[in-house]
Amino acid sequence: MAISIKVNGVRHSVDVDGDTPLLWVLRDALGLTGTKFGCGIAQCGACTVFLNGKPLRSCAFPIAALGDGEVTTIEGVNGRTARAVQRAWTARDVPQCGYCQSGQVMSAIALLSEVRRPTDRDIDLAMNGNICRCAAYVRIRAAIKDAARTLEG
Repeated sequence: MAISIKVNGVRHSVDVDGDTPLLWVLRDALGLTGTKFGCGIAQCGACTVFLNGKPLRSCAFPIAALGDGEVTTIEGVNGRTARAVQRAWTARDVPQCGYCQSGQVMSAIALLSEVRRPTDRDIDLAMNGNICRCAAYVRIRAAIKDAARTLEG
């Protein structure tokens, strides 16, 4: 069954079952492999994308539920907040294995889009459920704070 979806500003028609998770449509049908599979039960955050600007775990979200919503993946993020987060991530050398990083970056962008001066508690709440096997949490927190300072100046 052909389903029309808008991803990163481009409309696509994909021939998949309606219960296919959005993650697999992105990766397999559209070749957007920046979004990762981690757990398959929306608990680890590796598959985080934006749906209408809000974070969503794509591994457990059926494509039929998308409707007219617009999806943004790590490949499609842009703007001042995204650039600040990406620069801070690089400056702090956050990634080790890098597997979880697209989900971490998406969650950090979402946080800083809502809270310009996040406290440690704000960061903990926003990043909760984004699991990093390499335990780069200290650098992730520092990078978020760096990005927030960049956005203030």
